[in-house]
Amino acid sequence: MEYSIKLNAVNNPDKSVRAFATVTFGDCFKITNIAVVEGRENQPFVSMPSFKSKERTEHNEPVYKDVCNPITKEFREELYGDILDLYAEMEQTGKAEVVREPETPQEPEFTVKVKPYEREGSNILGLARIYFDDSFVVGNVSVLKGKEEGKEFVAMPSYKARQSGRNEEPRYHDVCFPVTKEFREKLYDAILESYKQEKELATDQSRAQAVAQSQSMAQSRQYESELPFR
Repeated sequence: MEYSIKLNAVNNPDKSVRAFATVTFGDCFKITNIAVVEGRENQPFVSMPSFKSKERTEHNEPVYKDVCNPITKEFREELYGDILDLYAEMEQTGKAEVVREPETPQEPEFTVKVKPYEREGSNILGLARIYFDDSFVVGNVSVLKGKEEGKEFVAMPSYKARQSGRNEEPRYHDVCFPVTKEFREKLYDAILESYKQEKELATDQSRAQAVAQSQSMAQSRQYESELPFR
């Protein structure tokens, strides 16, 4: 899978994060907030964007989970290696920004999986995952209820910005998102179509279970009526 990388230095010696990387797959889908962190013995490593889950460790500490990540060893080594090579170049040259461009960027193949998720009082209708070339997965994609009945829309994973917007309302920035209008429409249409199919399947299964349960109860009542009276 072809991708570009842009690496920007973090000028804060008091923090372990040394740089942030932005990776773009085929000039059409962007991943932001990938951190280069200085670990033990000054060894840098790559940390994917994450979110704080509701889970807790045995020491009652919050559990953080990746928003997106490579799903094969080969692609993880390739991507992380390219990011760290750029970081080494940044260290050697002293540049605040370094870029790696692909020779022939092509739109990556992708598949989506959606799970209907409806809870009372929530506008979330489904949760989706996007798989790029069976090498990289993006999670925390939501199908949300629109203002109009029957109108759903897709929301990409986001984080709350430090600065508020108008009227002190919180502002959110997408962590991962389509870059071009054409790819956004293609991706979002695939997610919404998958959601509708999975919802129809879940509805059919619920109806089948209800029918089976009703037939079972009817057979049980018939059996009881045939028992001799005592």
